[in-house]
Amino acid sequence: MITWRRYYRNLLLWKLKHLKKTQVLVVASLFIGLFCGFAAVLLKNLVTYTYELITSWSFGQPDRGNLLFLMYPMIGISITVLLVKYFIKDDLSHGVSKVMYSLSRNNGKIKLHNCYSSLITSSITVGFGGSVGLEAPIVYTGSAIGSNISRFLHLDSHLTKILVACGAAGAVAGVFKAPIAGILFAFEVLMLDMSLFSMLPMLISAITASLVSYYYLGQDATFAFATTSCFTFAKIPAFIFLGLISAIVCLYFFRIDQFVKKVFAHFNTFWKIIIGGLLLGGLVYVFPPLFGEGYPALTKMLAGDMHSVFENSFFYNSSNTQYVLLLVLLAIILLKSFATNITCASGGVGGVFAPSLFIGGFVGFFVARLINLTGLVSVAESNFVLVGMSSVMAGIMFAPLTSIFLIAEITGGYDLMAPLLISTTISYLTVKSLRNYSIYATPLAKKGDLMTHNKNYSALHFMDKKKLLETNFYKLSIDSTLRDVVKGVENSSRNFFPVLDSDNNFKGVLVLDDVRNILFHSELYDKVYVRDYMRYSDYFIADINTPMEKLVDKFRGTDRYSVILTDNGKFVGCLSRANVFKAYQQYIREYSSDD
Repeated sequence: MITWRRYYRNLLLWKLKHLKKTQVLVVASLFIGLFCGFAAVLLKNLVTYTYELITSWSFGQPDRGNLLFLMYPMIGISITVLLVKYFIKDDLSHGVSKVMYSLSRNNGKIKLHNCYSSLITSSITVGFGGSVGLEAPIVYTGSAIGSNISRFLHLDSHLTKILVACGAAGAVAGVFKAPIAGILFAFEVLMLDMSLFSMLPMLISAITASLVSYYYLGQDATFAFATTSCFTFAKIPAFIFLGLISAIVCLYFFRIDQFVKKVFAHFNTFWKIIIGGLLLGGLVYVFPPLFGEGYPALTKMLAGDMHSVFENSFFYNSSNTQYVLLLVLLAIILLKSFATNITCASGGVGGVFAPSLFIGGFVGFFVARLINLTGLVSVAESNFVLVGMSSVMAGIMFAPLTSIFLIAEITGGYDLMAPLLISTTISYLTVKSLRNYSIYATPLAKKGDLMTHNKNYSALHFMDKKKLLETNFYKLSIDSTLRDVVKGVENSSRNFFPVLDSDNNFKGVLVLDDVRNILFHSELYDKVYVRDYMRYSDYFIADINTPMEKLVDKFRGTDRYSVILTDNGKFVGCLSRANVFKAYQQYIREYSSDD
């Protein structure tokens, strides 16, 4: 132990003497990329082996008569809940939101167990049929790896946040073998400011993780795709229509998310598992494509093999009937939102990344088949599957660039760039006009913990008012006399004094300039009362919970340099213009540094 500590101390000293910030970030990001790549490979294999394990018995083959598939989701959720409650003892839900919170409120610090806990629990949830994705857990894992490598190297909070973003970028890149999408994810979803200083380490992490994934998982694209028809101007209305339908589906997903959370909030852990497991098992049993991530169904859909999509389902023999097929597709689109949110609400660990791609793919096929049935124009259904994936993902995650480049990278080509841009932009703008925040940002925004790309807003929003407060004031009673004011002048360097009543409620301030001309008239010491010279203005008084941006507005256009803060009418302290400006400069300097 002593030898290890000595080596560790020598390493830190060598780092301080010989390496610049940029060099430290380059080396750290390389290791983060390696670990994220291995984590992505491990997660994919864990899910595959878990599924093979539960279907390896002769009586466990996945067919529509196998009643075990009614129970598998509940079993997976139960194991997950037990692991989280008795071994991990921490909340693993909403992984991406947790990463965003660590960046905005916790200086990028993430617990060590998150480097592996989400991997294990999500693989069990999804492997047993939980209708969620693996991307949010792997992002949480990658970000935790970046955070703990930063802690190991004793880096400051600014560098820690960059390495957390490196972990997120590497995780996405490792899962999809899509480095550009990984980098864009960190900028769009995690809302990290884009600069050359932060982009270089993220690029290294993303490329490294992708190479590791390529080496162990092969060079094939995630979704095999070949362009079946070229983009023409005549098809623009069809892609506009797809964008609008995608936006409606996204808004529906948000509503179901709120509804399921509200319903499950009334149940304890036991009943969440039972009710959620039974509901999810029933959905998976009737609609097998809802089992797990759903990527196999998307792959078959892209290949044009819709008959295989419904293999082992009750609708297999009816899948050639066009209108029955459309109804089943619509049911899967609507029920996937329920399946995903039920999985999360009942205790499963996973995210909405894969479900958004799944829903988008089915929406794209549904719209394409509907258009083709009208006979107005002929469109390639596989193209619409991919564009729909991007459109729905952008509307749910508020990440249009990530969505567009993810589809371009995972399909191995950019032939669909024009329709991707059209449909995804329409979907994103439509949803954005009706909702302020993404599925990840909503819970943080409700608590006031959301970091944004607006540096001015973020600097003010995340200032700690309590740390900026000045409290060393000499307080006067409303019944005080001039004699008390003279005593206050002797014991204070301030030019004004807060005035309180007998219950410590704030009543106003006494400004020294107002009594300066009588301050040395001793005959008035017991005749002049503070209440006669006290000032009071609602404009310069605010509650302690008032947002900082509104407090700063009180300084604009005035010669006042302080705002009085109260808590339920009680005097708390004074917020000065100088302290706010100093904290603002420090924030901008710290988070915009490129050296």
